Amino acid sequence: MSLKYKMIKEYLLQFLKEETFKTGLNGGVLLADERVDVFVTALLAKEAFGNRFLIVTAPWLSEETKRTVEDFCDKHTVRQYLIAEDERSAFEKHNAAFMKRLSTAYLYDIAEKERTLVLGAHNKTRLLLGEGVHYGDLACDLNPLGDLYLTEVEAFAHYLGVENVFVKTSRFGSYEAEALDGVLRGFVEARMSRDELLRQGYDAEMVDTIIERVYRHQYKYRPPVIAKLTSRTIGDDLRYPRDIKL
Repeated sequence: MSLKYKMIKEYLLQFLKEETFKTGLNGGVLLADERVDVFVTALLAKEAFGNRFLIVTAPWLSEETKRTVEDFCDKHTVRQYLIAEDERSAFEKHNAAFMKRLSTAYLYDIAEKERTLVLGAHNKTRLLLGEGVHYGDLACDLNPLGDLYLTEVEAFAHYLGVENVFVKTSRFGSYEAEALDGVLRGFVEARMSRDELLRQGYDAEMVDTIIERVYRHQYKYRPPVIAKLTSRTIGDDLRYPRDIKL
């Protein structure tokens, strides 16, 4: 198991460096919260970018989470930027979704000033189930963890030695994380049908909920759909390499 995560770490560090530097920028910024995904991404980004990595803390986080982020940054010598406390009212007078979109706007503004990319920290389980706010905390330029399921991220965190900064997520909502990831792997990776999943012994209500959410929330992690009127529509037919040189 350690060999698996050793290889994953090496690959993700290379991914962060190559996909950032080919844009002409250098480094990354990440919005902090209490999820294990954030701390794993932060540790990778710190190793990939050094002092060119910045973690941003919003005023709407709980005091406990702020202390956890601060302790993490002190331990790993990560640069931290705190959105001014006197701007709390700009967040708190709106609903949670708006607050996350506003935080993302701050993040992109900081990234522009730092000449870095915005990093995302949502695992594959969260993405497939539609967790997160569209154009809010889901918005990013690079996401190193988006192809790892929740249980894999937790195991990866243990390998990296950061498991002490978060409470292990053995559940996701009302479902056990292991069972949830098992259904998602079967449905997405193995392309199993509903009946095949049920024959594997998974709960019918859980299977139906997962399949429904996977289909319903696809729009959140896809680019805007453009009405096709020409032979080469942007997004579907017109894609150039990100590192193309003119």
